[in-house]
Amino acid sequence: MKKGDRLTEITVNSTICGFTHKIKGSMNGDKIIVDIETPCEKIKKFSHMEIPMMETLDIKDNYVIDKAQEAQCSSNCLVPCALLNLCKLESGFMAKSLAKKAGSISIKFDEV
Repeated sequence: MKKGDRLTEITVNSTICGFTHKIKGSMNGDKIIVDIETPCEKIKKFSHMEIPMMETLDIKDNYVIDKAQEAQCSSNCLVPCALLNLCKLESGFMAKSLAKKAGSISIKFDEV
């Protein structure tokens, strides 16, 4: 990413696997340019991507999900979901004001 680009930044706290991932991305034409700082070897395999915006709208035939599958991510990995949320924000399909107001999303295990 070029210095000075306005970025969307997301932190993913994967407490089950013990990793914290920093995701940064911005829209560039019809692609979302994404970089991920991560200690996870699987996520490192796709830590820089140029994601075609139109290939993030469905769960099937989805660029992000395909890359996560190629890297053999666990099906419960939170990073692909975070990437898709970033893509929605950058492409305007989700309001940044809504995300800012929400602050975070989470999964809480009440009884196991």
